Amino acid sequence: MQIGVVGKANVGKSTFFKAATLMDVLIANYPFATIKPNHGVGFVKIDCVDTFFNTQCNPREGFCINHKRFVPVDIIDVAGLVPGAHEGKGLGNQLLDDLRQADVLIHVVDFSGSTNEKGEPSEPGTRDPYEDIKFLEEEIDYWIHGIINRGWDRFARQIQQEHSDPAKALGKQLSGLKVTDEMAEEVIKKLELSKDRVTEWTQKDLFRIAQEFRRITKPMIIAANKMDIPIAKENYNRIKSDHPELFIVPCSAESELALREAAKHQLINYIPGDTDFTFIDESKLSERQKNALNFIKNNVLKVFPEGTGVQACINSAVFSLLNYIVVFPGGVNKLTDQYGRVLPDCFLMPPGTTALDFAFRIHSDFGNNFIKAIDVKRRLPIGKDHKLKDGDVIEIHAGK
Repeated sequence: MQIGVVGKANVGKSTFFKAATLMDVLIANYPFATIKPNHGVGFVKIDCVDTFFNTQCNPREGFCINHKRFVPVDIIDVAGLVPGAHEGKGLGNQLLDDLRQADVLIHVVDFSGSTNEKGEPSEPGTRDPYEDIKFLEEEIDYWIHGIINRGWDRFARQIQQEHSDPAKALGKQLSGLKVTDEMAEEVIKKLELSKDRVTEWTQKDLFRIAQEFRRITKPMIIAANKMDIPIAKENYNRIKSDHPELFIVPCSAESELALREAAKHQLINYIPGDTDFTFIDESKLSERQKNALNFIKNNVLKVFPEGTGVQACINSAVFSLLNYIVVFPGGVNKLTDQYGRVLPDCFLMPPGTTALDFAFRIHSDFGNNFIKAIDVKRRLPIGKDHKLKDGDVIEIHAGK
C-alpha cells in the first residue's frame, strides 16, 4: 500500500513529506524543486493492543510511545504538477506516471492562496484554493482518459467482434492503474453503458469512465496547508461549507516539521498527532525558538482538533479512505517472538481480510498449510473464512 503526496509546486508538499518521514529532501519556493519522486517511510498512529494484555510492546518495525503504536507505510512525494500536466507540460506525463502505484492521494493545497496557478509565490488571498483542488482532479481525469482513449476505436471493435466482456478488457488495459474487472463492471453499470454496443460509447462516456476510475483507484484527502496564516481558515470554512463532499483536513506542515525536529533533538516532548507538547529544558532554546514553538502551540495545536493535521492526513488516508484494519500476530499463551519481543509485529490489512489471508501475509507456508486460527483476545477458534476486525490479535495454526 502506497500513499502519494501530490499537488502544485510551492504549496508545502515537500515540507509535508519531510514532516511525515523526517527524510532530508530539498525544500524550495520555486517550481520543480522536486524532480524525481522521493520515497520515504511514514507512520499511521493507532492505539496499541498491549494495553489489553497489560504489557508493553517491542515493535520490530515502527515504534510505540505511551501505548500509541506507529506502523510504517510507504509514502511517495511526486514533483509539483502544473496545469496541462496531462499534455506533458512541466514533465507532466512522467510525474503522473509516478502516481500509478499510489493507492490513495494526499493533495497538499495552499489554503492561504499565496501560490499562483504556475506554482509561484504570490500575496496571501490572491488565489482561490478550490481552483487548485479542481485542477488536480481534472489533470488526473484527463490523464486516465488519455490512457483509455489510446487506440480506443480498434480496441472497441475488437471487443465487439469477439463478443468479449468489456469490463474484463478494461480491467486488463488499466491494470497498471490498479483497476480490476470488478471495478470496471461497477463503473459500466453505474454509467448505464451498453456492454453489447461498446463502439457506440462516446468520448463523453470515456471521460466519465476516467472520472469514476479516478475516484475509485485514487481516493483523495485534501491537506489544507498553511493554516497558520489567518486567511487560510476563512478559505477552509468557505470551501468546507460549499463542498461537503470533499475530505479536507486543516494542516500546517511547517509547524509539524518544526515540532518533530525539536522532539528529535530532545528539546520538547511531542508525539505526532497530539495537540500539545511540553518543553524538556527551555534553557537549551533561544528566545526565537521558544517564540516559534509557542506560536505553533497557540495558533495551531490549540486551534485545530487534529493538531498540525499531518498525522491526521496519513491516518485518514489509510483508515477512512482505504478502510484498512490493523491485525497483530500473537499467541494465547505467548505474545513474544524468539527474541523475547512482545507483540513485535503489526500488519495493515485491507478490508474483508480473512484468517487465511492473514496467514498468507505472515508466511506463505502458514497459508498453504492452514489448519485453524485463534482469536487471542476472545480465546476462540476461528475458521479460514472468518473476517478479521481492526485490533484483532490472531494465532495461526498450520501443518508442517
